[in-house]
Amino acid sequence: MPDQPPHSAPVFSAHGLTKVYGDGPTAVHALRGVDLEIVRGEFVVLLGASGSGKSTLLNILGGLDSASAGSARWTHAGQTHELTGASDAELTRYRREHVGFVFQFYNLIPSLTARENVQLVTDLADQPMPAEEALSLVGLGERMDHFVSQLSGGEQQRVAIARAIAKRPAVLLCDEPTGALDCATGVKVLQAIEHVNRTLGTTTVVITHNAPIADMADRVLRLADGRIVDARVNPHKVAAATLAW
Repeated sequence: MPDQPPHSAPVFSAHGLTKVYGDGPTAVHALRGVDLEIVRGEFVVLLGASGSGKSTLLNILGGLDSASAGSARWTHAGQTHELTGASDAELTRYRREHVGFVFQFYNLIPSLTARENVQLVTDLADQPMPAEEALSLVGLGERMDHFVSQLSGGEQQRVAIARAIAKRPAVLLCDEPTGALDCATGVKVLQAIEHVNRTLGTTTVVITHNAPIADMADRVLRLADGRIVDARVNPHKVAAATLAW
């Protein structure tokens, strides 16, 4: 089991997690027996090259994909739930109520304002955060009535983060959130993610292939060939504002 800080209880735990796409000689082994624990409030970076298994692992933890073997569990409010073997309806409810996703591409609706894009999620959540509050948390309080076309790429990604956190998710899962951005713009996006983790205590997992981003995490897990090949705890986290790549 990779090293982990001892300060809190596990939110995610996985044992022998395996994912194979296809069968026979053309089968692709995306995950090869991953063991993992992520604790409440932790900021974890999954680091690795394209094809290392990062996105597959994140998608299984987020209920977007299923494992071929092994187990993945999610613990919330003292109750542990199996993700592996859960029904489609159970996974849909899990994603809707507990998980916020941020992807490389923003998936915003261009004909709506920033506020309206966030409100689409708050209309579905049980106890949502007001769209205005979510946008203020990511530094867009003065841009909330601008349409998507009036926002920069970094601002659009911050709208996507606001949309993800507006339902008050227990976990925020980010897949290459700066992948389509230049360094200066990417830093602003990472500052927003850092602020959400610190202010709301949201357990946060970020996928990246940019090694310097790992310095802002509590813990870094490096993947290669479907396995966690290295794990380290950062004794001194670096602020997102100081990053460069």
